[in-house]
Amino acid sequence: MRLQILLLCLSLAAPVIASAQGDPVTEAGRRGLLRRGQESPTEHEMTPAEWRRLQLAAADKSEEIMRRAQKQPGLLAQYVTMQLAYDENNERAFRLIFGQYLSWFQTWIGDYDGAARSFSIAQPAQANDAPSPLTGPWHTRPADEVILELAKDRKAVFFNEAHSAPLTRTLTVQLLARLRAQGYTHFAAETLYLKEAEGLRKRGYPTSKVGFYTEEPIYGEMVRTALRLGFTVIAYDAEDAGTGDARERAGAQSLYDQVFKRDPNARLVVNAGFGHIQKSGDYLRGSSMAKFFKKISNIDPLCVEQTMMIPHARTDQDHPWYAAVMQAAHPAQPFVYVDAGNKPWTLKPELYDVSVFFPHTAQNENRPSWVSLGGTRLPYPVGSDLCRDQFPCMLEARYTNEGDDAVAADRAVLNVIDPNAPMSQRVLSNHGSAQSRLYLYPGNYRVNALDGRGRIVSSQPVTIAPGTTKP
Repeated sequence: MRLQILLLCLSLAAPVIASAQGDPVTEAGRRGLLRRGQESPTEHEMTPAEWRRLQLAAADKSEEIMRRAQKQPGLLAQYVTMQLAYDENNERAFRLIFGQYLSWFQTWIGDYDGAARSFSIAQPAQANDAPSPLTGPWHTRPADEVILELAKDRKAVFFNEAHSAPLTRTLTVQLLARLRAQGYTHFAAETLYLKEAEGLRKRGYPTSKVGFYTEEPIYGEMVRTALRLGFTVIAYDAEDAGTGDARERAGAQSLYDQVFKRDPNARLVVNAGFGHIQKSGDYLRGSSMAKFFKKISNIDPLCVEQTMMIPHARTDQDHPWYAAVMQAAHPAQPFVYVDAGNKPWTLKPELYDVSVFFPHTAQNENRPSWVSLGGTRLPYPVGSDLCRDQFPCMLEARYTNEGDDAVAADRAVLNVIDPNAPMSQRVLSNHGSAQSRLYLYPGNYRVNALDGRGRIVSSQPVTIAPGTTKP
């Protein structure tokens, strides 16, 4: 099946620097995404067919390396295996494809800036873009306020995300409690495995087995929060349905069957990747999940686009409207544009109802401030004393009322680099600091320090009180 998906993806690719509507292509392997011709050779360097062949070979190699990495003992060792493989191969197609595989592991260990450098989808201006909000009768408002107003009388609200940019998960997490208060009853996430959904609901917290992207702490908090708030959490993505329309239709049918067919008065929140939530138009030469859902259920979902107006590791990959807006006055938190009648601006008027702008944020000890989830998670400083001279070292916090199999509430990596250290200890770029910080909700945790073989070298209980941080 993966080969069929890759062939579909590559048939869409053009040998120019571009991305299409924020969703480059469909998934490769475990939800992987091939960038749609991004940074690919020019026509004078090789033919499109030759470039596709190199990408297919790179995807096969990427899958093989990831499988080998996942056999390593512990997440840090898995990441190091991935990073070494990336550093040792400078072939262009391999780096383009494998960069996204690497980025997943970087998000899982809390290295969000590293993930952005490894994989970032360019957002050039396109023919179906709306005019810049700076040129019309638009003004800014906080995104959370507007989305809640728009969702008030809806039966379903769909959020999208960029799988390698957990920034695009933050607003969704922050909105769950208020959506629940509005009467939303069900939460569905693309990444969740159907066979694990019942166990997840009974257990009450996510583990690494419940999904693929849920290994990332903020995604874990999204699922954990939905469970805690009393949402019925469901998996819906049809992993074995095939490609294109088959998968999109099956996912939409699953949502309808599990939610509205059983309870016509239910209300649904969905978190999905990229263009799966576009409500009209062509999607990978077919229809999207949201378009099928609307047809099957006769419910028009509110579709919130969160992957296009975001900061990139390279500013030349930012959308021109985004770059201009960031030069103008704007809120410090996620925001949207609305007109005098509160109609929201969207970059793709036919595809999504509203576009969210995520502004640039400050860095604190190699961690972006958005990890605080709007200030609801508090910084807890951690240092190399916890690592007992075992480097690289991963620090992770787990809730005391959850098992050791739980997805961590947050993670950070320390790597005190000796200039004479062997390469195996130097692969963690931008991890040369002897201190970092974890971001945690008020509550009780155990903070473990793990060495490169996944062994716990120290552990301590931690209580985060509201409005306090460690001295």
